[in-house]
Amino acid sequence: MTNSISPILPIDLSDGLFLSPKIAREIGESFSADYCFSEPYPHIIFDNFLPQPLIDEILKNFPNENSSANDVVFKSGYGGHNKRQIHPISCSARVRMFFDFFNSPPFLQFLEGLTTIPAIIPDPYFSGGGFHEISEGGKLGIHADFRINEQLNLNRRLNVLIYLNPNWNIEYGGNLEIWDSGMSNMVKSIAPILNRCVIFSTDEKSFHGHPDPLTTTDGITRKSLALYYYTASTKIYEELPLHSTMYKARPTDPSSITAEAKKLNLHNYKRDWLPPAVLNPRLLLPPTIFRALKKILKLVK
Repeated sequence: MTNSISPILPIDLSDGLFLSPKIAREIGESFSADYCFSEPYPHIIFDNFLPQPLIDEILKNFPNENSSANDVVFKSGYGGHNKRQIHPISCSARVRMFFDFFNSPPFLQFLEGLTTIPAIIPDPYFSGGGFHEISEGGKLGIHADFRINEQLNLNRRLNVLIYLNPNWNIEYGGNLEIWDSGMSNMVKSIAPILNRCVIFSTDEKSFHGHPDPLTTTDGITRKSLALYYYTASTKIYEELPLHSTMYKARPTDPSSITAEAKKLNLHNYKRDWLPPAVLNPRLLLPPTIFRALKKILKLVK
């Protein structure tokens, strides 16, 4: 874990969030060894990641509850519960400028220098990204994230999480847990305190989550800013399974949670073993007949 009086990224608010790509890359490279050699998979934790005035402004502009029809609310138990996902398009112009910076060349150069991953690509659609907010009782089971962005045909490589929780009480829970690939050992438990940034590589073994229900009170929520990054591959579907998110239960979880996690993964195994036409019947039928059948089924309902 890194600590510094100065922010890790010295972004200048008065200069349009300007940061030289060259300087940004050098900052990333200075922490590269810490990132690349972390266990159980490459990751790093930065405290005091952004200048305090910037993080204060981001928190001040965090959208109010139920502020937009674009919000996505998850109430799926182990697969995500009492979680609100807020797309940047729902935010103010000032906040959208912050998100633009995280998709800009300086930040990409910082990530490339840090991770040694070349040609990192941001997601202009912020699929799954933006602001995240979890309220009392909320949780997110231990999981390894989806590997392919099917909209863009890109290989997901990195998660960047920036926490926005001042005066966070450890009794609330909500720590990000990092687990080894065999789910036998929780390697780290990371409190989601204000201006703490966690960056980690995403692959089939990068299991993480916060599976214990949040115990906040008085309307306090767990806030974060989530960003995902990719690389391109012309053979992506040959190199990787077309998996969605894979969930894992902890050794101490009750059997009901284990069963729920296995149920959530069932669709992935179907995609591995069943022919595409079985999962998608429209592949067997001419488009006109398929559309006609859909209309008939709607009438029957």
